[in-house]
Amino acid sequence: MVNWAQILLNSAITGSLYLIGAVGLTLTYGLSKFPNFAHAEYITFGAFVGYLVAEQLGLGLPMSLLAAFLITGLGGLLCYRFVFQPLAKRGATIIHLMVASIGLGFLLRYSIGAIWGWEPLYFHIDWPSYDMGPIRITSLWIWIIFSAVALSIILHLMLIKTKIGKAIRASSSNPELALASGININRVILITWFIGAGLAAVAGIFRAANTQIWPMTGWDIILPIFAVAILGGIGNYYGSIVAAFIIGLAENLGVVALMALGLSTSYRIAIAFAILIITLIIKPQGLAMLFRRG
Repeated sequence: MVNWAQILLNSAITGSLYLIGAVGLTLTYGLSKFPNFAHAEYITFGAFVGYLVAEQLGLGLPMSLLAAFLITGLGGLLCYRFVFQPLAKRGATIIHLMVASIGLGFLLRYSIGAIWGWEPLYFHIDWPSYDMGPIRITSLWIWIIFSAVALSIILHLMLIKTKIGKAIRASSSNPELALASGININRVILITWFIGAGLAAVAGIFRAANTQIWPMTGWDIILPIFAVAILGGIGNYYGSIVAAFIIGLAENLGVVALMALGLSTSYRIAIAFAILIITLIIKPQGLAMLFRRG
């Protein structure tokens, strides 16, 4: 018998992880106007930094999250400043920038493999589990859901109430008008890339803590993260919140269907791919029309 309460909880956990990973991709695309495939390596690098801090230095999860956010955020900022920004200034098209991001991703991935190796590593943090009626939840899953909720609230307040948030929204929706209004778009983009890469690192730590960590950790979840960004409406933060939980629910319902059909649950990744393709065919703007302010 299917435990639907557990399925809904698992969907919330999956959606929360995808939300944390997709927000940075969504925000940077909204400003830079190209899909950054090296985002997968930001996820991976952040996971390894978190592993270094939590496991090898023994400083615990909170410090690992903070260190990974700051270090990976700085790395993302430098990638834009010294790779993508010079290309854009020289007239690179979206295809050129996309290919450059793929190349950068390969460079980062194999550099990570050379440093930490290709064998899977595991966090050894003890995550207590709790039974609440028909569902079981671990403290790690509580961390993931809490972080996603906190992120949603904090970014909403930042985008609505702060100068940098308003500058991000203005630069994303109308860069020419933002520039004419005196907004330093280059600084806004650098800050956004820092935040985006930092959040990718947080998603990487949670993914690694829940499964394993190896140089392909980011690529293991980059497809559903892109599906979230596209379904939510590329560049639309609020749409990505809804899309993350739609994808999370679809994946977990898909697992139930796959098991009922006697198929491998590894096919769950095809669900995100199918949603991505259907969205592009039927409604390329995704959920963005529902969130015009985002």
